[in-house]
Amino acid sequence: MGSNTFQAKLLAVQHNLLNFAYALTSNRDDAYDLLQDTTLKALDSEDKYVENVNFKGWVFTIMRNLFINKYRKEARSIIVIDQSEDLYQLNFSQDSGFESPEGSINAKEIQAVIASFAEEYRQPFSLYISGYRYAEIADKMNLPLGTVKSRIHQARIRLQAIFKDMRYD
Repeated sequence: MGSNTFQAKLLAVQHNLLNFAYALTSNRDDAYDLLQDTTLKALDSEDKYVENVNFKGWVFTIMRNLFINKYRKEARSIIVIDQSEDLYQLNFSQDSGFESPEGSINAKEIQAVIASFAEEYRQPFSLYISGYRYAEIADKMNLPLGTVKSRIHQARIRLQAIFKDMRYD
């Protein structure tokens, strides 16, 4: 693939990537940082892209992996040293929100929860996090734009509530 074609494809998905970054981070500044990191990583990895692979999916995978790795790095950085005599706390951060390392959330758990949603919520939400715009989803599903936005919003709220419960049980 020519470098110009690769860069053109990358530019064409910037809006979709920003939407996905915002869905992951729920913070405008963090979303722009993640978008920038993803764009740089994609440009650095251009030689690893195979022409017949779904470009949008490839770039979204880069973003998701960067987000997960950053999340894990931040979780590790808040670990405190256990000063107790019997090492009861086992050097695990009390501020992480997890009772144990097993309490952390991984991508498979997120995918499983999304898969458990009713079809009317799962399909538009899955399309949205795959990079489709609201209007594209509305056209594809033959639904009003407002309905699509509402279902994606409800799916996001449900996802956040489920993982909030999982983290603090």
